[in-house]
Amino acid sequence: MKGMTRPEFSRRQFLAGATALGGVAMASAAGAVQITTMAPFEKLPPYGNNTLPAGVRPRLVPDVNGLTINMLEAGTQGRPLVLLLHGFPNLAYSWRKVMPAIADAGYYVVAPDCRGFGRTVGWDKSWDADPTAFTTLNMVRDQIALVSALGYRKVDMIVGHDQGQLMASYAVIIRPDMFLRLTTVSGAAAIPPSLPFGGTARGGGYTAAELDAEFAKLNPPRRDYQDYWASRQADEDMKHMPQSMSDFFRAFYYTKGGEFPANQNLTPLRPMPTAREAAAENARMPEYYVMRRDRGMPATMVAFMPSRDYIANCKWFTQAECDVYGQEYTASGWTGALHNYRHRRTAFAPNIAEQLTFSGRTIDVPAWFIAGKQDWGANRIASGPEAVGRNGYTKFMGTQLVDRAGHWPQEEQPEIVSKQMVGFLRST
Repeated sequence: MKGMTRPEFSRRQFLAGATALGGVAMASAAGAVQITTMAPFEKLPPYGNNTLPAGVRPRLVPDVNGLTINMLEAGTQGRPLVLLLHGFPNLAYSWRKVMPAIADAGYYVVAPDCRGFGRTVGWDKSWDADPTAFTTLNMVRDQIALVSALGYRKVDMIVGHDQGQLMASYAVIIRPDMFLRLTTVSGAAAIPPSLPFGGTARGGGYTAAELDAEFAKLNPPRRDYQDYWASRQADEDMKHMPQSMSDFFRAFYYTKGGEFPANQNLTPLRPMPTAREAAAENARMPEYYVMRRDRGMPATMVAFMPSRDYIANCKWFTQAECDVYGQEYTASGWTGALHNYRHRRTAFAPNIAEQLTFSGRTIDVPAWFIAGKQDWGANRIASGPEAVGRNGYTKFMGTQLVDRAGHWPQEEQPEIVSKQMVGFLRST
């Protein structure tokens, strides 16, 4: 957000973070960790519960940077590779609807359950897990190792939705020789943070703590959803929610989808030079983004459960598809998925320290951005989604807005999105 200092970081903190990163890595090598196994999934139906489109197949790939990767694939292995990375709280399953069209265009398409999610195993599921496994660079190494395990040295296009854009962005920054094109969906590409000059990061503005203090003053008091998802409270809430897991996903997908009333007629957030202005401006968004301070996410979603009539007639997210998410998250738990929020926050110095290694780097491969027109997430970007590409890119090809889509355009409007992706591949 414009005006907010990210990261909130001094030179001393940078050096301390880099030292901590090395120390934690050595500790990891010396000690055992609690690793998940396939046991939670052994009694489940096949991945996708028979809702996968024709030609989309699940597959396990062992020995991938310490993981056994569960992934979906479509097309013939050996053709040019397209790699699709999901966001939060999603799965490889989130890409099922666009994979057949990309495969029909002549590509081999792969979508993994990323580290911490779904049926991919080999990560520590405890809340106090070694954080280095969930740093950005190791998550990129997961993708490099998967590409290699599949027999490839190049990826014609890497795609990242939501949190997946962080991995996809750093993949093209670090290995532009391997990842030849970038598409981000619902979240603009992650540009590396600036090194701290003169003791603080460039940009000035307000801190996350100052913004949180202003959120607390609103009526009713609020808090940022990312701060919530990064907390131990969120982990506990998701283990003990009052509704079923499927009902949670139904309400969650609805509130962030293109049909939700509060997502209509969006206007981008205005510039917010002070924390007080930022709190007031952010309060325009639905309560998912700026939550009531006394409610966790399950309680927030209870208030927005759609009607039975809506559920029965929802064509883009049927009950059978909703139940896949409910089933998979019940089996895997949420802790691994929440690590991806927890370890991206400014308080986690090692993750920021490694990203600062790439300070000043630009995205130098052909890149573009897809966003749902009814997505508040894309409209949180300063000046809106159409402003993406002004900084940090050298070959930005434009922004494509998808009407009648919120935060899930690849599931809400898959025909449009897959056609756009194939067009981007052919045009570049």
